Amino acid sequence: MQAPQTEGLVNAIAADASDEIARLREKVELLMSERVTPAVSAVAAEVGAAAASARDTMRGQADRLEGAVKEQPFVAIGLAALAGFLVASLIRR
Repeated sequence: MQAPQTEGLVNAIAADASDEIARLREKVELLMSERVTPAVSAVAAEVGAAAASARDTMRGQADRLEGAVKEQPFVAIGLAALAGFLVASLIRR
């Protein structure tokens, strides 16, 4: 008689555990939809805005550099030669 009672008790515990898991799953899904997803969306929007700003800044800097090279090509060549010399000096050490 012990075996049927034990089996019934185990089945009852398993059913309770399944119900508790289902309730916890619902809570997690609710938290994900209410809090995590909006937070991730907000962070993604901020990252996108920062990337766009960085891209615009880099384009502006590249345009300024291009303008400076066109206005003073010999200075640009001299700076490039100096940079090459410095890099070569550092590599040789």
